[in-house]
Amino acid sequence: MNFFMRKIKTLKKNYEFKNVLSKGKFYISRHVVMYIKNNNKNENYIGIAVSTKIGKAVRRNRIKRLIRESYRIEKNNIQKGKDIVFMWNKNADINEVNFNIIHNEILELFDKANMV
Repeated sequence: MNFFMRKIKTLKKNYEFKNVLSKGKFYISRHVVMYIKNNNKNENYIGIAVSTKIGKAVRRNRIKRLIRESYRIEKNNIQKGKDIVFMWNKNADINEVNFNIIHNEILELFDKANMV
């Protein structure tokens, strides 16, 4: 029964994030910035970074949940073998955002990166 809820593979270590940010390609939308790098594995690993300047922990965690859910919905439609880091654009207003806006932006970013 629990086999449907496969956990998303995540980047956890600081050096993993730095590696993707320094060597990967980046794509920018209004609210979300996406960095992508090949990882020579058969799975995608994602990381989500939201700066403490954006707001308090509750707001930052909400943004992370929305991005993670948007990725989870689309993960079967995109190429495998990538490390992906999503970052919140520091110039974007956190109050005007909802799931549909983030989901559409992430789809747009995957389309720009030719990963669909």
